[in-house]
Amino acid sequence: MNELRERWSDPLLTTLTMLIIFFMFFVAPLQAVGIIKFQEFAFVFTLVLVGGVFIMSKSFTAVILVLVAAGMAGTAAVHRLTAPSILDIYLFSGAWLLMSITLGWVVARAVFARGRVTYHRIVGAILFYLIIAATFVALFALVCPLVPNAFSGLSFEDSPGLASKLIYFSFVTLTSTGYGDIVPGTPFRTQPLQC
Repeated sequence: MNELRERWSDPLLTTLTMLIIFFMFFVAPLQAVGIIKFQEFAFVFTLVLVGGVFIMSKSFTAVILVLVAAGMAGTAAVHRLTAPSILDIYLFSGAWLLMSITLGWVVARAVFARGRVTYHRIVGAILFYLIIAATFVALFALVCPLVPNAFSGLSFEDSPGLASKLIYFSFVTLTSTGYGDIVPGTPFRTQPLQC
C-alpha cells in the first residue's frame, strides 16, 4: 500500500484538481440551465474522491469520514427521487462540508509534506484553494435555509441553479472581487456604526 501511495499521491493531486474544476465550473452551470442531471456526475465524483482519499491518506479516519459523507449524499439523492424536501439540501450540504474538510485535510498533508516541490504539489495547492471555496459553498447552503434573508440578492430556492449561485458567491467572496450583487443581509450591515 505504501508503494501505491508514494507512486500515485502526487499525480492524484492533479487528477482531483481537474475533476473539481470540471465539477464546479462545467457541471454545476450546465445543471443550472437543465442540460445535465447532477446525480450522475455526483456519484462518479464521489467514487473518485473516496478512492483519492484512500490512496493519499495514511489515516483510516479520513477514509471513514469520506465514506460517511458519501452515504449522506447517497441518502439525500435517493430521498430526493422519492420525496424531495429541505432535508435533502441539508444532507447534501452536510455531506459536501464533511467531504470538503476531510479532503482539505488530506490534500494539505500531501501538498505541505516534506520532500521536493513538484508540479503536482503546486497544482495540489490550487486544489486546496478550491476546497476552501467548496467548504464555504456548503456553509452557505446550510446557512441560507436557517437564516431567512441571510444574503441580499441570493434567493434560496430548491432549484438546479442553487449550487451554481453558491459557487459563484463563494468565489466572488474568496477572491475579494465583491461585485455587490450578493451581499450579507445581517443587521450589522444595515445599521450605521455609533462612535
